[in-house]
This record gives sequence, C-alpha cells and structure tokens, in this order.
Amino acid sequence: MTFNYLLVGIRFVALVLIQVLVFNRMNLFDFVNPMVYILFLYWFPVKENRTTLILAAFLLGFTVDLFSDTMALHTCASLTAAFLRYPLMRFVFGVNMEFQNFRLSNSTRVQQFTFLALLIIVHHLVFFSLEIFSLSNLLLILKRVVFTGLGTLVFSILLASLFAIRKE
Repeated sequence: MTFNYLLVGIRFVALVLIQVLVFNRMNLFDFVNPMVYILFLYWFPVKENRTTLILAAFLLGFTVDLFSDTMALHTCASLTAAFLRYPLMRFVFGVNMEFQNFRLSNSTRVQQFTFLALLIIVHHLVFFSLEIFSLSNLLLILKRVVFTGLGTLVFSILLASLFAIRKE
C-alpha cells in the first residue's frame, strides 16, 4: 500500500477550508460549532507511519487555530486525538487491524461510526476542557462535548457520505 500524498494533501486543504469558511461561522443553538476537520484524522491512511500522523495532526490543528484565533486549542485537541487514534482503532476493530490489507472501508458501518464517534469525543473533551479550564464547570464542559459532538458527528457523516466512493 502506497501513501498517496496528493490525496491526503487535497483532503487536508479541503477540510481546513470547509472548517474555516463554513463551520466556524455556523453557530447552531448559540453554542454548537461543528468541527468537521476531524475527518482528516479519521481518513488518514491506517498503515502510515505514526510520526507522519502526529505531524499532520499538528499542522491541521495549527492551521485551524491560525484562522480561528483559538490559541492552540485545536492543536492540542488534534494532537491528542491523533496520539490516541491507534489505541481507539485497536479497541474498535480488534485484531482485524493488524492485517496487511485492513482498510476502514472494508469494516462494518457500526465499526466506522463507533470509531468516528470515539475520535470526536476524545477531541472535544480535550478541546472544551482546555477552553473552559475549570472543573467547577464540569457540567458545562460535558454539555458542550455532547451537543457539539453530536453536531460534529452529524455533519461529518453527511460530509463523508457526500464524498464517498460508491461500489457497484
């Protein structure tokens, strides 16, 4: 399996632009801003070097931070999600992940949904914990994680299905 730098680069640029130009301006119910750029970490090739993933996650978070003026919140959350990506994959996909020909597209929809949901939860827990930075506001953190996570999950699934390759 070869690492397709062009496809990864196009996804990177497209997701950053979609996040910055569309979803950062979206404010559902006065506090839900979906963060669909997490799809980059979901779509990143499974068998690629972990260092490349961590570097790409840093650049992804840093780029979104530059345009969002969020002082490294996206960077910290993206790095944490990228660092925990392989343990989450091992938890969701089990031993199947160790095979050479493993691909996300070959797994069940439930496994794909679970993996994306766990990635979003990890990202949002770190993001909102750092943003609010107070355990006295734990309910506010959980509220933001749940509602923004649901918004992110819905829009991510819609965006992923929009660009999915149909097998016939």
